[in-house]
Amino acid sequence: MPDFSYVRSEMLPEKAPPKSEVGIYGWLRTNLFSSVTNSILTVVALYFVVSLLRGVLPWAFSPTWGAESLSDCRGILHELGREGHFAGACWGVIRERWTQLLFGFYPIEALWRPLVAFILLGVAMAPVLFTSVPKKLLWFSAVFPFLCFWLIWGGSIWFPLAIFAGLLLAGVAFILVTRYSGSTLVGVIATMLVPVLWWIFFTDPVSSAVHFVLPISLEQVESQNIGGFLLAVLIGLTGVTLSLPLGVILALGRQSDLPLLKYSCVAFIEFIRGVPLITLLFVASTLLNYFMPPGTNFDLVLRVMIMVTLFASAYMAEVIRGGLAALPTGQYEAADSLGLNYWTAQRLIIMPQALKISIPGIVSTFIGLFKDTTLVGIVGLFDPILLSTNIRADQAWNGVLWELYGFIGLVFFIFCFSMSRYSMYLERKLATGHR
Repeated sequence: MPDFSYVRSEMLPEKAPPKSEVGIYGWLRTNLFSSVTNSILTVVALYFVVSLLRGVLPWAFSPTWGAESLSDCRGILHELGREGHFAGACWGVIRERWTQLLFGFYPIEALWRPLVAFILLGVAMAPVLFTSVPKKLLWFSAVFPFLCFWLIWGGSIWFPLAIFAGLLLAGVAFILVTRYSGSTLVGVIATMLVPVLWWIFFTDPVSSAVHFVLPISLEQVESQNIGGFLLAVLIGLTGVTLSLPLGVILALGRQSDLPLLKYSCVAFIEFIRGVPLITLLFVASTLLNYFMPPGTNFDLVLRVMIMVTLFASAYMAEVIRGGLAALPTGQYEAADSLGLNYWTAQRLIIMPQALKISIPGIVSTFIGLFKDTTLVGIVGLFDPILLSTNIRADQAWNGVLWELYGFIGLVFFIFCFSMSRYSMYLERKLATGHR
């Protein structure tokens, strides 16, 4: 018989993990002091962080919220024995002008309207961003852009609803024409023609007639009174919402086998990407009116929204085209083997995977677009940067600089950081990364 006395016949009892591998000590050792080089880098980085905080925190936590002018701020700091240009921030300018930075010159008595619109924006975005929200709210998401237009600009409620009716007619036209003609192409053409004809010939008379019978309206607000972060959110949200579907269409058109469609999309994408956004904004503010019929009042904010959307859609098309190119050919072959036509394959197999791959690039484009809204000050719209210049032109706040830019940068950071966090959440949810 062989001797198995060296083989253990019972299990060893479990022991607690080493203290050097768990808890805060284990985390510090693993992430900050895992080697001599990392330990030195950690100490140097901590030195710079502490030095920066020692200078920034006393400046940031300055008791000057009640100041009425820059001289009042300096007086308060002088009483505290804090002298020098960077002895403390003058936060009184933010307390006094925060409404102007957020809403521009929007009437004070009507500020409830953009606030309600912002709350409703969260309700409208919830079913789009999160799967746990009831999908019935998607109907409200579809109506919200027109309701937001009415709340912000005012006027008759029937005008934006008449514009929304054009989109409903487009959907009905696509279903009916496709069913009776048997051609998807004819249905798509009808989908484009019906709403355009409705908006040109019927929107205004129909909305005016309904308003005459049932007048529901808000006081109208001129576009030049809309500014600050309200303007940035309006332009950015419009560009983000419309550039994604336009980018998908342009990306598919660029890969089309139809030469005319393909080269038209290529020309549009390359032209837009080769021209600075500032140039397009100048075109929107000056040249676009020359293509309108005489007497046409084409709102400047609307013109800027159109140009920003076109600009973003060209970049979005290239991001999505990269996602389409990253798909293995086996996915296309699988769709063909199932007997799916082009649009069904794109909707069920190709485009969902391409969009998942493209999530980081899509969100980066969205963030860049939102930050680029500060360029609209070039064409005379009151973006936050231009408003800060106007505030500093006031004699009471002449010389205040870092406080205004810091507040603007903080608000932009909150928006952009939220988008990046949602991007990471979506990637984890859809398992787009490598495991």
